Amino acid sequence: MRDERHALTDEGRTLSDPLSQDAIRQRVTRLAFGGDPARYDEFVRVLDEATPAGVEVILRGSAVTGHKWHSDEPFDADGTGTSDLDVTFVGGGMIALFREFHIPEIHSVPFSEAHPFAAPALGALRKQLCAMTHRPVNLQATTSLVQFVRDVVMDQPYLVLLTKPEEDDEG
Repeated sequence: MRDERHALTDEGRTLSDPLSQDAIRQRVTRLAFGGDPARYDEFVRVLDEATPAGVEVILRGSAVTGHKWHSDEPFDADGTGTSDLDVTFVGGGMIALFREFHIPEIHSVPFSEAHPFAAPALGALRKQLCAMTHRPVNLQATTSLVQFVRDVVMDQPYLVLLTKPEEDDEG
């Protein structure tokens, strides 16, 4: 019988690999949702309801890696709820909801306390997500090209929260 920890995931990694989607989901649930899968599932459900077809929603940052970007300081090092969640909408025209960009029309700034007017149309969603998680939630949009570069070239880990396929226009 094969050891399940060595079974390949969709990404070609083993389940024991700390960068597999399953391992990252478990880390995110433990760090950001107090180890409660139901809280994580509710977060994803709210995102799903607010996300149009053709969009992939991913989570990046310290909740994924377990430590802050420029340091080895752990997630929530300053106390529960002090680290933020970095949600990114990939594709599907979500970039059109943003007013501020790192790369115009291609990669937005995060809609956050630092950029409170970056995406007014997403204000209610951000407020709801922050209230649910008891922590800041930043929303960003990017194109699949930028996501590809961040993933493959820059090797930045992320968790796929949901993928909404394009709607079939023929039905």
